[in-house]
Amino acid sequence: MKFFLDTANIEDIKKYAQWGIVDGVTTNPSLVAKEGVDFKTRIQEIAKIVDGPISAEVTEASADEMIAEGKEIARWHTNIFVKVPMTPAGLETVKALSKEGIETNVTLVFSVAQAVMAAKAGASFVSPFVGRVDDIAYDGIALIKDIVDVFQKYNFTTEVLSASIRHGKHVIDSMKVGADIATIPPHLFDSLVSHPLTTSGLASFAADWKKFQAK
Repeated sequence: MKFFLDTANIEDIKKYAQWGIVDGVTTNPSLVAKEGVDFKTRIQEIAKIVDGPISAEVTEASADEMIAEGKEIARWHTNIFVKVPMTPAGLETVKALSKEGIETNVTLVFSVAQAVMAAKAGASFVSPFVGRVDDIAYDGIALIKDIVDVFQKYNFTTEVLSASIRHGKHVIDSMKVGADIATIPPHLFDSLVSHPLTTSGLASFAADWKKFQAK
């Protein structure tokens, strides 16, 4: 299981990259807009911190425009995976970019059929949105499992990236069903590393050591 950070915030990326567990970063137009920074500059800043896949999303609508934009984005850094929406134009874009050796991440995936189409087009990653599927009263983790099972059955090399992670259980359940990657909001890293028994155990050890030193 690879852990990606789902953010465009540099301070968060620096903080969690120091832990040695961040394998990549995913961004989207909303996350970049939230930071109020130049898109290219921010992606290149991220690439200096994390040596792994960095998803940078196209914003154009037509295939020709997406392809041109995707080629430009890919030139920003060798670690960039061009993020493309799951649309007919997006599939055409993935096919064109993959033929040129450009890695892609197909986003806004909500069904097994969409995931398979993206894989057949040549996607490096597919990003099913666990939380958003849960929001409409379906089972997001079941979707991840179904995609993993189908990809294994047909030997697709496309990796399954569990996205729209809302809480720690989404991360653990994504592991259990075999997702290759989970992209996680920064605040969830703190909850994943913490446990009340770890906290109480450390307090107990410290108290015992203090008593020993006082003798």
